[in-house]
Amino acid sequence: MHIRDAGIDDVDGITAIYNHAVEHTTAIWNDRLVDAADRRRWLTQRQAGRFPVLVAVEPEHAGPQQVLGYATYGPYRPHDGYRHTVEHSVYVRDDQQGRGVGSELMAALIARARESGVHVLVAGIDAANTGSIRLHERFGFSRVGLLTEVGTKFGSWLDLAFLQLTLDERGPADR
Repeated sequence: MHIRDAGIDDVDGITAIYNHAVEHTTAIWNDRLVDAADRRRWLTQRQAGRFPVLVAVEPEHAGPQQVLGYATYGPYRPHDGYRHTVEHSVYVRDDQQGRGVGSELMAALIARARESGVHVLVAGIDAANTGSIRLHERFGFSRVGLLTEVGTKFGSWLDLAFLQLTLDERGPADR
């Protein structure tokens, strides 16, 4: 597998992965499916904001590459004081889960965050998603909080687990 920055040609694969997660999982607490135009706008906005969108693709061969998963990060909260903290997401195509795609994407995303001077990565994960929580813990994330019954999907209340990874040991933050 190869990890690289996403391009417009990857939008259909990203859209399919996103919509599968919306329709079948509690990884995304959204009920609305999106179309490729929505994901193109999202990708363009991420790139304009200098936030990475990485894709895992099959090794290059004749024909279009298939998106196996994607990862990104963006602002944690809209206030200036959070400028060194980002919230990230990693999504893997349903038929590729358990094959190391999420781990490869996570490693690449953490490296990109370090290169970009990010201080803290935050993950908000459905507390029942033990696979995602274990993946994060393998990369050194710590559980730092739990908000109970703050979301709903498929007729159930959902708890939100927060995990974080501090990427550096810098001193006091800049102004």
